[in-house]
Amino acid sequence: MINCPSCGAALPVRGFGVPYTTCHHCQALILRQGQSVEMVGKVAVVPDDISPVQIGTRFRLGAEDFVAAGRVRWAWSGGSWNEWLLFSAAGRSHWLGEAMGMYMLTAECPDALVDPQVVRFAQGADLAVGQTISSGTTRFAVTDIKRAECLGGEGDLPFPAHSGRTMTNVDLRGPSGEALSLQRDAEGTSAWLGTWHELADLNPSSLRELEGWSLPSGFPGARA
Repeated sequence: MINCPSCGAALPVRGFGVPYTTCHHCQALILRQGQSVEMVGKVAVVPDDISPVQIGTRFRLGAEDFVAAGRVRWAWSGGSWNEWLLFSAAGRSHWLGEAMGMYMLTAECPDALVDPQVVRFAQGADLAVGQTISSGTTRFAVTDIKRAECLGGEGDLPFPAHSGRTMTNVDLRGPSGEALSLQRDAEGTSAWLGTWHELADLNPSSLRELEGWSLPSGFPGARA
C-alpha cells in the first residue's frame, strides 16, 4: 500500500513490476521508484463504458490465473476499446484487448519483430489489411489497422497514460484463432502474441455489475 502524494489517499499496489499508478480519488499520475513516490502529472478520467471487466476482475485460462491491474482506453475514428493490464499468479504481465464483445489475450513477443515486413513497419512503413507476416511457424493476416489516441488510464500501468498519447495498432489473426498485435508509437514498436476469446472462455469472476445486464448461465456467480 502507498499513499498518493497529491491527496494522501491510500492506494493498493497490484504489481511492483510496473512504475506508474493512478490515484482513483484525484487522478494524479504517480511514478514509483523503489520506496519513493512522485506525482508526475494528471490523467483524464476514463470515459464510462459498458464493459463488465473492472480493476480486480480475475480470469483463469487453462492452469493460469490472472487479475486485472490497470486499464488504458484508446479511441480511433470509428469508436474506442479497452486494453487491460493483467498480472498472472506467476508474476508475468499480459494485455487483454476488449472490443465489441471479443477479447484478445496476449503477452509480449519480441521474436515477432524479426519478420522483414514488421521491421519495415517499425521503421515507419505502412501495413495493409490482408497482408501476411510470419511469427515462428504461424502465418498471420492483417485484419485491422487503427491510428489510436489515448483517452486515459487507471490502475497500475507500465507507461503514463496521458490523454493525447498516440499509436498505430495492427491486429492480425492466425489460421487457428491465434492473435498477434503490433503497436508503434513514439517510443518504438512492440509485438504481442496470444489468442482470441469470448468472455466465458476466460472464466471471469468479480465482474462489474451493469444495469440491465446479468451474467450468462455458466459464469461464476450467475443466477440459476
